Amino acid sequence: MLHTAAFTGYDLSLFVHITAVVVGFGATFAESAFFPVAQRLGTQHLPYVHRLQLVINRWFATPALVVVLLTGIYQVADGPYGFDEFWVSASFLIVIVLGGLIGAVFIPADRRLGPMAERELGAAASGAPAELSEEYRRGALMEGRVGGLAGVLIVAAIFLMVFKPGM
Repeated sequence: MLHTAAFTGYDLSLFVHITAVVVGFGATFAESAFFPVAQRLGTQHLPYVHRLQLVINRWFATPALVVVLLTGIYQVADGPYGFDEFWVSASFLIVIVLGGLIGAVFIPADRRLGPMAERELGAAASGAPAELSEEYRRGALMEGRVGGLAGVLIVAAIFLMVFKPGM
C-alpha cells in the first residue's frame, strides 16, 4: 500500500529553514580550522584561506541567512508562535546580528586580508621565511575572535528554537 506524506506549507518552510542553517552556516564552522591548518602547512596558503572564506560567506552563509530570515518570518506569520515570545524575537535578533557580522566584518576582512597576505608573502625574498605584518596578524586575530562569537550565536539560536524558553 502506497502512503503519501501530507505536509503543510509550514512544514515545507521548516524543512527549508533547517536545511539553510545546516548548509549555509555549517560551512562557517569549518572556517575555524582553515587558518591554523594553513599556518601549519605554510603561510603561502593564507591567501587561499581568505578566498575560500569569501566564497563561503558570499555564496553559502549570506543566501542561507536570507532564506532563514524569510522562512522564519513565514513561520511566525503562519504558525502558532509570535514575535512577542522571547525565543522568537531573540532568534531574529541573532539572525540580524549575524547578517551584520557577515557584511561588516567577515567579507570586508577577507577582501582586505587576502591581498595583504599575498603582497606580504610575495615581498619576501625567495627561500626566506615570510613574515606577516602586525596589521595582518591583528586583522586575522580579530576575524577569528568574531568568528568564534558568530559560532556561539548560531548555537544559541539553535538552542532557542529547540527548547523555546519562556513558553
